[in-house]
Amino acid sequence: MPQLSVVIPLYNEIESIPALIEALRAALAGADAEVIIVDDGSRDGSARALDDAAQSWGAALKILHLQRNFGQTAAMQAGIDAARGEVIVTLDADLQNDPQDILPLAQRLLREHLDVVAGWRKDRKDGLLLRKIPSRIANRLIRRLTGVYLHDYGCTLKAYRASVLKGVRLYGEMHRFIPAWLSTLTYTDRILEVPVRHHPRRAGKSKYGISRTFRVLVDLFFVKYFLGYSQRPMHFFGTIGLASLAVGSAMLLYLFVDKFVDGASISGRPMLIAGVLFFLAGLQFLNTGILGEMLSRVYYEAQHKTTYVVRSSVHIDVSEI
Repeated sequence: MPQLSVVIPLYNEIESIPALIEALRAALAGADAEVIIVDDGSRDGSARALDDAAQSWGAALKILHLQRNFGQTAAMQAGIDAARGEVIVTLDADLQNDPQDILPLAQRLLREHLDVVAGWRKDRKDGLLLRKIPSRIANRLIRRLTGVYLHDYGCTLKAYRASVLKGVRLYGEMHRFIPAWLSTLTYTDRILEVPVRHHPRRAGKSKYGISRTFRVLVDLFFVKYFLGYSQRPMHFFGTIGLASLAVGSAMLLYLFVDKFVDGASISGRPMLIAGVLFFLAGLQFLNTGILGEMLSRVYYEAQHKTTYVVRSSVHIDVSEI
């Protein structure tokens, strides 16, 4: 069983593969490590190049070929599922992150008993307008909403304790939020960020554009809800429902007094329509909260999931004392 597993999702990076393999072999020389490269349905000949690399490297290199292009998150999850090491390090295939940083991150995680050591591209070698500025805006927003204060959520180079990382499942495009997901299973003081090297892209072209920022914002709303209310949806929807009911009831009560005490006409008044809408919306939010609670319980019970994670245990056999 290797102590370290390096997981690399890859899509259409045929020009980077020779240099990637060479850099990995140099960085991991002598280490008890395995490398898992997940070919995410590449169409440029990357699959054949990876198979050739596996033949020359041997058992330390494992290649997973996905049926089609499922996206970086799915490819990363496939690699995590296949990983056998105590520590899992994720890395991009474009060599903008330096493989020489893999072992220092893994060693620091073990030495300081951490659960996540995240890379921070402090001196980032990317374009200012299309990459740096949108990334800074997204990172600041993610920090504020998740409570996990990292400078660089978008850096794929991160080291994880496998027992913690395998406790979450990644869907959609949630790979950039892994530290936030893990904050539901561990303390944030076990999540550390350290500066890592960053290089300009050597070959190929980036798979990301300005549209990624908008996808991050959409995903972030789900992450915020999941982190705070996945196990208690009634607290989220119920609070909104009660507030809406209170506003609607206050409006309708005012109109009731106005009608039967002062004799004013209330038909056709905007407040009547608004009051009814707020009241009905409140009932609907409460109903959604109840359904959410039921679905949450069905989810946890059907999949035998728990709301806790055991870090370690100590058992002393009294008969041997």
